[in-house]
Amino acid sequence: MSYEQYQNPLISRYASAEMSRLWSPQSIHSQWRRLWVALAEAEHELGLPITDAQIAELRAATDSIDFARAAQFERELRHDVMAHVHAYGEQCPAARGIIHLGATSCYVTDNSDLLLFRESLRLIRDRLVGVIDQLAGFAVRYRDLPCLGYTHLQPAQPTTVGKRATLWCYDLVLDLEEIEHRLERLRFRGAKGTTGTQASFLQLFEGDHAKVEALDRLVARKMGFDDVFAVTGQTYSRKVDAQVLAVLSGVAQSAHKAATDLRLLQSFKEIEEPFEDKQVGSSAMAYKRNPMRSERICGLARFVQSLSASAEQTAAVQWMERTLDDSANRRLVLPQAFLGIDAVLILYRNVTQGLVVYPQVIARRLHAELPFMATESLLMAGVAAGGDRQDLHERIRVHSQEAARQVKEFGRDNDLLDRLSHDAAFAKVDLGDASDPRKFVGRAPEQVDSFVAQVIEPIRAKYSAALTSDAGEVRV
Repeated sequence: MSYEQYQNPLISRYASAEMSRLWSPQSIHSQWRRLWVALAEAEHELGLPITDAQIAELRAATDSIDFARAAQFERELRHDVMAHVHAYGEQCPAARGIIHLGATSCYVTDNSDLLLFRESLRLIRDRLVGVIDQLAGFAVRYRDLPCLGYTHLQPAQPTTVGKRATLWCYDLVLDLEEIEHRLERLRFRGAKGTTGTQASFLQLFEGDHAKVEALDRLVARKMGFDDVFAVTGQTYSRKVDAQVLAVLSGVAQSAHKAATDLRLLQSFKEIEEPFEDKQVGSSAMAYKRNPMRSERICGLARFVQSLSASAEQTAAVQWMERTLDDSANRRLVLPQAFLGIDAVLILYRNVTQGLVVYPQVIARRLHAELPFMATESLLMAGVAAGGDRQDLHERIRVHSQEAARQVKEFGRDNDLLDRLSHDAAFAKVDLGDASDPRKFVGRAPEQVDSFVAQVIEPIRAKYSAALTSDAGEVRV
């Protein structure tokens, strides 16, 4: 590593080596060469005068790229694709004349990006499944542990720790469905020519439209795609980039929401993210256990979300058959979106694997608010015992306000139930159940059970291999 030049933290600190390798110059330009080989093979099979020896020469040099020589050519030509055509041609002199035959630059650049999308989305999908699995396991472990629910970040009807985890998990399930959809609908640009009209290929095949169509499909199949985009300009529609980055942004949104919840819960001392033996929380305050991993998830997720807007704007400003203002932007946005969400999911899985729950703190916080939570149930019980609903509601309101005043102004315990017990209007109501939080969580435990059985188990079965794959390393 050079310490005299800027290093992208996504590479040096956050993302996995696997994702970094996918978007590396070696990976991209080897992909270009495989695309040139596939084109030569398809043209040969459809009757153009390209020999087996030329194709073999190209294939042998697929990965042995002289990047210094390509950079020298680019300084002279100011064109990256032509620079690599010349560098490839020097290594393959017998095939030099048929490299890139009939193609435009976007034959390699766009098709390569689509190949990278496919591989990167598969990696993200597998990481996502790993987090889903961990969250589901956590939900089952704490399916029936009552905790204070919140709306507006104000105490609300109790739920369970496990049920809350299913909310985080289901967001990711919805993201998984979107990734599956994008992978299923992802197509190849194929061999479309300079403005998408395939004019150059029509000339090569002397006006034989059937062979031009066959070439398009054949190249796609050689690169593992069953379908090509029906029409393109010079590029495939940049809406595809926007759609793919929207999926990554969706994962980022889900992770950010859950990580924010965990940061709040750690502040409440109810749940903490993992903290290592020698980890330092603060350079000044030695006692601190900051939720730094969840904070990092939020920071990286926010970055990924911001990139989707760039792809949307790029799609909107492509003039006619294409304009080149997409190029520099996409070199930055596309890889960093994947690297960023890769890092987010590595962190998310690490956090969910090591969550620490403090039931006594959760119970204490819940019991402080539980009398208020019980009022709706007590109101209905009072009506069932013959009381007037509006009168009972007013009495509960008055007693609740006074109990809250005692807590807020004097730091006393919540004495609402004691107040109600001395109110004749509630004489026929059993107040005993009001101190048992399990009476107020509704079907939360059963919802966890059905969620795991109906939603999670099919995912686990479908992606069993992903559950044993490398979870990725939290590097800092």
